[in-house]
Amino acid sequence: MALSDVKCRNTRPASKLQKLSDGGGLQLWVQPSGTRLWRLAYRFDGKQKLLSLGSYPVISLADARQARDEAKRLLKGAADPAQERRFRKANSPKDTFRSIADEYVDKLKKEGRADRTISKVKWLLDFAYPTIGDKSIREINASTILTALRRVEVRGRYESARRLRSTIGSVFRYAIATARAEADPTFALRGALISPTVTPRAAVTDPKALGGLLRAIETFDGQPTTRAALKLMALLFPRPGELRAAEWVEFDFENSVWIIPEARMKMRRPHRVPLSRQAVTILTDLAKISGNGTLLFPSVRSASRPISDNTLNAALRRLGYSKREATAHGFRATASTLLNECGKWHPDAIERQLAHIENNDVRRAYARAEHWEERVRMLQWWADYLDEIESADTRGGLSQKSLRANAHP
Repeated sequence: MALSDVKCRNTRPASKLQKLSDGGGLQLWVQPSGTRLWRLAYRFDGKQKLLSLGSYPVISLADARQARDEAKRLLKGAADPAQERRFRKANSPKDTFRSIADEYVDKLKKEGRADRTISKVKWLLDFAYPTIGDKSIREINASTILTALRRVEVRGRYESARRLRSTIGSVFRYAIATARAEADPTFALRGALISPTVTPRAAVTDPKALGGLLRAIETFDGQPTTRAALKLMALLFPRPGELRAAEWVEFDFENSVWIIPEARMKMRRPHRVPLSRQAVTILTDLAKISGNGTLLFPSVRSASRPISDNTLNAALRRLGYSKREATAHGFRATASTLLNECGKWHPDAIERQLAHIENNDVRRAYARAEHWEERVRMLQWWADYLDEIESADTRGGLSQKSLRANAHP
């Protein structure tokens, strides 16, 4: 019985290899690990042979059938499909690392990856091309890749070198899936590169100091849109890029919610942010300034472009906070720390509000609840708490003990 995409996709792995036949020698092998591989069984010169056609779903059912039909035509002409493929690969310019990397980038585009992600992948690959770009992917070994990585590492760009290794590995795994490589040599390079020193983004996590920061933001004498953005960062704690590029169409004031589309989210899924009364007030005032345009925070140079990455951090520097004391991204750590310390909110609700993704694959499969009602209450409580510490006596402020007390009215 011929296969269908539904069967190819939904057949569950078993303890042993399963071979699903589509007829004409075409089989889909479902491995116990869950990997699905296309294989074509045929006879040539009196011998039984097996041809690898790639993995599903990278190679679709239609693609696999087309490859089977092409192999049948070769057999009718007394040609061995495996030998013919080896000959074509040996003489094809499409097997260079650069050409396969280009295909991999096109695949990312078709999957809807963010433009920023695509640009970063292309930027990293540019470091590899001088060393391995024009080499056949089968000729590239771990030593050659390490040479390319060392050229980045010697500049002191340790994190870029590590990310380049990962990106090269992704290209090799794509080549394996499309039957143009047998192994990923980057696995042998784990531990071969210098580990970068990770410096956490600065954040204010003491309630008294946070109150001082909020009072400083209130006195900011720069662009009023920048002051509004800093206030919203404190109240809603999104990623700075999510707020900078926010559009008015994303806000539902009737239901007090900001819906960030998946195209602008790091994890490529839409994200809802409850709007407290304080946030709505700030947005209402902001609409008087930029409400006639598309963006909440248009650049002073062009209304069609948002404020730059550095605008919010520069504002914090102008308020007297060094990069070691406070950053725009640090508002996320501030909220995460104090919301967890107060003990009122479920950790999963806090993580969901931060739009973090569960690292454990099994747990992620089940932890799909949005904790929406709790998050609505949490962000209103957080806004009220920020109001309280902002207006607190600068000589006393709020202690960690009072933070916990306020958590349980």
